[in-house]
Amino acid sequence: MMNVKKARRKAVMVGLGLDSDGHKRLTKGPNFVLMGGTAGTHEIMTEKAIKINEKLAAKGKQLENVSHEEFDDIAHSVGLKQSPPDKETN
Repeated sequence: MMNVKKARRKAVMVGLGLDSDGHKRLTKGPNFVLMGGTAGTHEIMTEKAIKINEKLAAKGKQLENVSHEEFDDIAHSVGLKQSPPDKETN
């Protein structure tokens, strides 16, 4: 009989700053990778990713173990806003 390991779920937050000041920025941390943006944008992304991780830790949870709804609530609590979905054009 083969020993089959159960696949572990992994989750990561990815932040992409679309504004630029000519510098290339990349920040990696627990559960996140942030790329691009001006110094200000990158700092804001980093701050929010760290706050999300702190809130997860306070709840005793890992990113891969929260529901989409719970993640949305945590993200909203640190100041992230969800964009409305694009309307399809037919």
